[in-house]
Amino acid sequence: MDQPLYIAGPCSAESLDQLIAAAHELNGIPFKYFRAGVWKPRTRPGSFEGHGIKALPWLNEIQQKFGYKIAIEVASALHVEQALKAGIDAFWIGARSVTNPFTVQEIADSLRGVNIPLFIKNPVNPDLKLWIGAVERIEHASKAQIHAIHRGFSVYEKLRYRNDPNWQIALDFKIERPDLPLICDPSHMGGNRDVLLELSQIAMDLHFDGLHLEVHHHPQSALTDAEQQLTGKELNQLLSNLRLRNRVDLSNQEILDLRIKIDSLDSQVLQILAERMKIADQIGQIKAEHNTTIYQAKRWKELKEKNVRIAETLGLSEEMVSQLLKLIHQEAIRIQASYL
Repeated sequence: MDQPLYIAGPCSAESLDQLIAAAHELNGIPFKYFRAGVWKPRTRPGSFEGHGIKALPWLNEIQQKFGYKIAIEVASALHVEQALKAGIDAFWIGARSVTNPFTVQEIADSLRGVNIPLFIKNPVNPDLKLWIGAVERIEHASKAQIHAIHRGFSVYEKLRYRNDPNWQIALDFKIERPDLPLICDPSHMGGNRDVLLELSQIAMDLHFDGLHLEVHHHPQSALTDAEQQLTGKELNQLLSNLRLRNRVDLSNQEILDLRIKIDSLDSQVLQILAERMKIADQIGQIKAEHNTTIYQAKRWKELKEKNVRIAETLGLSEEMVSQLLKLIHQEAIRIQASYL
């Protein structure tokens, strides 16, 4: 298979010395872009938000000293103007920015006529149309070489990972836009260096085109996202352990027979769900007749706990079952709400 596209570097550009140390960490590793956050949007004020334009000359020194191509995040027309003037090689648009079409349009307008590699992360919330819309805004305004980055989605109830992978949305993106390379960002998805290999492997098994990983010379002292950054040695080990598989669709009879079984089971699952929703509809009518609230917290808690226990005995992932039960519960509430 073709060599995946790797993007690596520190979460934030903290100082020139730190960038040089991180650059040394990556020496000999086959990555294409050295990434570093110059402007860092943080959830709450008071956190380190980057050095801004002051850091651009530091990245120029990395370009000159190591020959690395540099990628940074841009979140406004001013960022684009300053980064282009500094000769930055590639940009990415972060999840928070992609969530706001006005911000994406401002960036798109500032890139009018510009031919530069541009990586577009998925929005914070699981919205495929919003993600594709961001791509289309950039396409309509600029000549950018667009790549998509899947970094997972923010959820209220945190489970194993910092952000919910929700791989299906990324796969739906590939179906909608098979012409665009799709990169996985396990660092922001996992939020913890201990899960980066497993997430990277899943991405490669799903035919992603590359990885976006954070590397720091001393992760414990990093000013942002210390838990998810690797040393260069750890990154090299991760890439060495990564199994890159052939990108062909097997068509032997054994695979075809198993796929027929899967298709049959999927059909049965849908039929069972339809029956379940018919019963939820009947319950909704009864609740409406008795003027009873739709959401019954005690019932929902008992239902979830019971089914998670059953799932464990069946060898199913608690995370998967919890998400599935939540979707089913939300649909039942939607159906019952129609009687209000």
